[in-house]
Amino acid sequence: MAKWTPRHEAPEPLEGPVVATITIGTIIWFALFLVQIPFYSWFADRDLMWWVWTCLAGGGLGLIGVWYVRKRDAAIKRAEAAARDGSERDGSGAPGAADGVNDTDA
Repeated sequence: MAKWTPRHEAPEPLEGPVVATITIGTIIWFALFLVQIPFYSWFADRDLMWWVWTCLAGGGLGLIGVWYVRKRDAAIKRAEAAARDGSERDGSGAPGAADGVNDTDA
């Protein structure tokens, strides 16, 4: 059996409004859960309670997802700001920029 090798490079990941997407998905899961609550006995009679609990689990996991993507988004913005500040400092002729001496070394 031959080892699988890719024929082309993987595409760049899509970036978009990740926080909004996860938030909307979480709201939909909770809405589906709330819509099913009045029909609780109907689901119980037909042994379909997993539908109700799947929606609740989706909403709960969505809350974790919202927390995660907000932290990720904040970290990406902090890294971009730090990189931007570093490049501005190196290009501005600030003391220590050309000779490699950090302010914290002094």
